[in-house]
Amino acid sequence: MNETVVVILVAAIVLAGIAILAFQYLRTRRLRERFGPEYARAVREAGDRKSAESKLERLEKRVERLRIRAIEPADRERFLGSWRSVQTTFVDDPRSALTAADNLLAEVMSVRGYPVSDFESRAEDISVDHPRVVEHYRAGHEIVLRHGRGLASTEDMRQAMIHYRTLFDDLVEHPIETETVRSGRSA
Repeated sequence: MNETVVVILVAAIVLAGIAILAFQYLRTRRLRERFGPEYARAVREAGDRKSAESKLERLEKRVERLRIRAIEPADRERFLGSWRSVQTTFVDDPRSALTAADNLLAEVMSVRGYPVSDFESRAEDISVDHPRVVEHYRAGHEIVLRHGRGLASTEDMRQAMIHYRTLFDDLVEHPIETETVRSGRSA
């Protein structure tokens, strides 16, 4: 009888271990698929996979509580017109065009329902629904910061505009993607 109890306990422990490993594997796989390059960034910043995954799950929950919405057609057209104007301004005044592009992105995010407090929080929130383009936002913002210190060349500012355009397109021209991703269906 004691041998049977020991065998059952050992089997239960082994099964529990397998279940834990399977859960961790599936969690990692889901987060890698959801966040793409942001997953690797989170692991680098956190220093370990478990901490990074916990942070990403907290971030998902925070963004799920937001009221992210599609852009109304009239707003979409207004934003597209504003972007064209910003691009036209770039030719004669790249510095003010870059500032206008940064402000326009903040306005688009606000209309979509993202809080626009500090940059890092915005980037984190955007990473949940737009993980493949948030790095463009970070790269563009870094150039804006250098521009503010007078350290960005015209070519740097052009690159920032390209980075910003990538996020802008994703936010404005693909409004259904967010709702599709959020509902758990593949885009």
